Amino acid sequence: MTVDPAVLEELDRLRGRLHELSGSVLASTDGLVLAHDAHNIEPDSIAALAAAHLALARRFAYAVDHGELRESVVECDRGYITSYTAGPNALLTLVTSGDANLAMVHLEARRCVRRLVRILKVEQPRPRPEIPQQPGPAGPLTRRTPMATLTNSNARRRQAAG
Repeated sequence: MTVDPAVLEELDRLRGRLHELSGSVLASTDGLVLAHDAHNIEPDSIAALAAAHLALARRFAYAVDHGELRESVVECDRGYITSYTAGPNALLTLVTSGDANLAMVHLEARRCVRRLVRILKVEQPRPRPEIPQQPGPAGPLTRRTPMATLTNSNARRRQAAG
């Protein structure tokens, strides 16, 4: 997997701005790691769990008719796990220690997500060119015989044979 260096730089800058950050994982909404800056956590597990969590959180938002989900926070005894949607197909998950200023985490994460969305839009795969259609027969299609004449010709054949 090739990761755009701009994505890695953005995750690195985020770590520099949030000293309580233990790790960050940018994942697709189906749970695949796109990029990460995670040293003491398993990025594949975080990506899969974050995608499942995102699906549930979206269902919550839909159930109460609050519109599109933007972010989700899980508060634990020793820290926070925050997830932010990054466009329709990606999410950024941050793991921070308990002494993190949650307002600052949100502020920096939202800024980071805006920049990541711009980067991800640039690197979206281009649509495949359409496969040209094979040329058809040179002439017109054969003429079809109406069913009524088939019945009569079958009857004539039986009469001639009988």
